[in-house]
Amino acid sequence: MMDLPCIQWQDYVAQKWTVLDPELKEKFTTLLEIDDVFKCSLTLTTQEDLDFVQSISAAYSVQKEAQQGAKCRERGNSSFKIRDFTAAALHYSQGICVNPLNSEQLSLCYANRSAALYHLQHYQDSLEDIDRALKHGYPSHLSHKLEDRRAQCLRHLSVDQKGKDNPASKNPTDGGKGTSVGPLSFGICPQAVVGFSPEKGRHLVAAESIAAGEVLLHDRPYSCVLIPGMEEVQGKGGRQDAEGGVEHRRCHRCLTETLSPVPCEGCSYTRYCSTSCQRDAWEEHHQWECSLGADLMVMGVMSQLALRVTLKAGLKNIQMAKEPIRNEHTEPESRDSKPPDPCASHYGDTYRSVFHLQHHLNRHSPCVRFLSAITIATLYLKLSKAGPPPASWDLSRPLQANSHPPDEEGGIGAAWNSELWLMGSVVLRHMLQLRCNAQAIITLQDTGAENSPVQSSREIRIATAMFPTLSLLNHSCCPNTSLAFSTGTHLSADFSESVAEMRSKASGVTVAVRAAKYISPGQEILHCYGPHSRRMATQERQRLLREQYYFLCQCEACTLQQQSEEEDGSEGRQQCSSVGGNPQSGLLCGKCKGSLNRSSEERGKGFICSQASCGHCVALSEVNQRLQEIKQDLKKAVDLMERERPGDSEKPKYEALRLLRRTQSPSALSLAETHPLQGELEDATARAYATMGDWSNAASHLERSAVAIGNQYGKESIELGQQLFKLAQLHFNGGARGPALSVIPMVRKLLCLHCGPQCEELQELQAMEDCLTA
Repeated sequence: MMDLPCIQWQDYVAQKWTVLDPELKEKFTTLLEIDDVFKCSLTLTTQEDLDFVQSISAAYSVQKEAQQGAKCRERGNSSFKIRDFTAAALHYSQGICVNPLNSEQLSLCYANRSAALYHLQHYQDSLEDIDRALKHGYPSHLSHKLEDRRAQCLRHLSVDQKGKDNPASKNPTDGGKGTSVGPLSFGICPQAVVGFSPEKGRHLVAAESIAAGEVLLHDRPYSCVLIPGMEEVQGKGGRQDAEGGVEHRRCHRCLTETLSPVPCEGCSYTRYCSTSCQRDAWEEHHQWECSLGADLMVMGVMSQLALRVTLKAGLKNIQMAKEPIRNEHTEPESRDSKPPDPCASHYGDTYRSVFHLQHHLNRHSPCVRFLSAITIATLYLKLSKAGPPPASWDLSRPLQANSHPPDEEGGIGAAWNSELWLMGSVVLRHMLQLRCNAQAIITLQDTGAENSPVQSSREIRIATAMFPTLSLLNHSCCPNTSLAFSTGTHLSADFSESVAEMRSKASGVTVAVRAAKYISPGQEILHCYGPHSRRMATQERQRLLREQYYFLCQCEACTLQQQSEEEDGSEGRQQCSSVGGNPQSGLLCGKCKGSLNRSSEERGKGFICSQASCGHCVALSEVNQRLQEIKQDLKKAVDLMERERPGDSEKPKYEALRLLRRTQSPSALSLAETHPLQGELEDATARAYATMGDWSNAASHLERSAVAIGNQYGKESIELGQQLFKLAQLHFNGGARGPALSVIPMVRKLLCLHCGPQCEELQELQAMEDCLTA
């Protein structure tokens, strides 16, 4: 897990803790204030620790290398030759990022990427790359190629502009205004209020009735960090080496996807969607992160995010956040009364809301505290050696009375003693907060073959963020909200440049929280921290929540399911049930097709047919073996379909279909139509038929998959909405007008409920409906 430091550093710090003098252990363990914990960790951090980080960070080098850049260009050329222009653009982009400035290889990569972008019809991006190639010393004897391509791009752009200027081409239903919306209003809706209790802390409560689908809040992260090494797409023709992780294809500031990133001039890792994002990130944090890129990889995403939040805040905001909160309604004569608890109030999307998130210092185990403290102390020392303090950390305002610098034995230079020790303490504070308050940014990513006629997608976690307002929501394993993330900026061409700049500053990454069901007045507004009742058994959910968030979940799902699982046997339920609350195992007898139930006489050892006339028994080991065989065949079949390349023979498709059919072969048991694994099998079979153009069979299997999805996730779930969206596509592609028109309203309802009326899938649905009813 890249959120935490790399395993070598974790092991190193664990060993350091093991051999630490018992008296020092006792002293460290009993410290109650984060400032004191950080000061202590500084005295325990040595040059040996810095040297160890240096030794393992070599594997994460972010230095620019011309030789590596040449290899990237060669891989791009190979993809270009087989007309895989997307993969080619990604290879060339990687070459652009790793090549030194003003090298010939850099100019060649820009020139080649402009060609790939031209073939992808990204004409404006192609033009910009042509200019960059010439700027970085593209060979003069080849420049005529670039000028010819420039002329072609300009011609295409001219034709496109004429089409836009043609009044007949504008949509008469919207008066040519487009579908753009104004700037988002961030914060909590009027129907909800912030509450506080010692047991729940700050939380959100419905003040009025809230209908399903209503937006409860819009929020943007105070800061976020891309997760390196996360493969965004498993398939896309099997080009995993071409596309790399999300850090290669997304802006490191606003997270928008791009095939033509703007590289950082100092390191080979960081890249942006535009010079605007590049400039803003540099001023906010990257000018201090750049030289520490490899070290930050070693120390993990949470360490980097904690540092980034602190750098963005600056000394002034931190000093203001540390000041006691004064009650505006307190009478002058009651000044001696106890000030309000800052952790009981919410301050909008300001830094103060972030600063006062719970850090749970005393709930973290001593080992976790020590790992966090030594990691941040090491990072602090690295930063102090990298250059002068950040400009936002000058001492134009004196430190507060409770902000004393550490003793000289910490070994920090005088220029940093009075400034950066507070920075290190605050970074540690945010590091501890993130263990309970980090929010994963989730997006849906296409996993099918390129230009597939049917959408196939899965959720992927692309970044970790700290949201000031979203953090108010407490957890439930059966939440009454849905989260929808958006990345980058989405502007209509009708916006002026000044408005576009304003929207750029207001957008970036955002999250919309909607009511997934009716919420009555006084009811708490809840979302799921990860462990969901539809995906995980109760004991496992509660274990994870206790380990990471330090509470015993007593939500409605936990209360009801715990009773049921205690009766049915949790071990078998975790391995064989549908998890979604259905007490049945989801397994059928191989002889009579009756349902298989856990044997009451031999609890934990097997299953018995529910039909008294049959009584067939299946051992638990046999059940596990059969399920494993089915999963293996399913994985092989999906891999074959996702690795399909343009121009491949039909053989992989038929081999995938053969593997999927094998899962239905007679055995001692089979899967019920509501079993989650059966839903996955039917979905994969539908994909196989769709790639062959057999729309009728594909739709038939997808309908069966939707039954399992609805049973597992619920009839009002986004998962069912996504599955029915694919079904609408299949009916549309197969010319099945009636079935398509019957599915579209159901899809529209579910997507509006969870994603809002502006989501792209709804626009595609509308286009399908218009075509079918024309």
